Amino acid sequence: MIFEVKNGSFSYVDENKNQVLRDINYRVKEGEILAILGRNGVGKTTLLRASMGMLAWKSGGSFLNGEAIRGMNRSDLWKKIAYVPQAKNSFGNFLVEDMVLFGRSAYLKPWQQPGRIDRELVEDALEQVGILHLKKRMWNKLSGGEQQMVLIARALAGTPQIIILDEPESNLDFKNQLIILQMIQKLAHEKNLCCIFNTHYPTHALQYADKGLLLSNDGSSMFGECETVITKEKLEKIFEVKVEIHEVEAEGKRYLEVLPIEIIK
Repeated sequence: MIFEVKNGSFSYVDENKNQVLRDINYRVKEGEILAILGRNGVGKTTLLRASMGMLAWKSGGSFLNGEAIRGMNRSDLWKKIAYVPQAKNSFGNFLVEDMVLFGRSAYLKPWQQPGRIDRELVEDALEQVGILHLKKRMWNKLSGGEQQMVLIARALAGTPQIIILDEPESNLDFKNQLIILQMIQKLAHEKNLCCIFNTHYPTHALQYADKGLLLSNDGSSMFGECETVITKEKLEKIFEVKVEIHEVEAEGKRYLEVLPIEIIK
């Protein structure tokens, strides 16, 4: 499975001078993780939504194995792609197992009730992310980290080939950030899914992603292998902050850490 955007441009009005995204190109395949970075308000969530077809590109397009998703049947598309929004969004008051069951929606006809297979896949998804014990809990009684795991389980219940996550580790403590990031890594490298996520943390991208995409304020982007794209010079240009990138060794592994120093005036 190869997911790509070719020459994608988007604006909320028709005038080219107000483009939010301009000539975006990226390509990610099964087993790979793509991290998208950029300043607040630069259009990271818009990029995800346009990539999935939730917003219509003004020019260019998104493709699955070379086929334009614009012409694909919506139900077939959502069997292949799963979207994990930010957990801080309101989803009402549901049992965890019912929240995850929504991930089977693309497989059900209007008014059709979920069957045995649907409920077995819900159980499997909850078990995969380690929260089977929460299935009878209420969504609004969970912590932020637990809610994020429920949303990932909901995505997995649809047995997708591509999973797209909007800032999955934001507003979480260190432990919950690691749980989420390691889950994404497991889904890509062990389950062979194609994973794409937005993040505010360059260090997370360097540690967990294979590919990186940096969004600029003018709507343009830079895409490539993480260590090629997420460099000191490019981060300073994008974020207007002086940074240092340090190599750290821990327990026999090499890690790269991005340290912000000061605002560039």
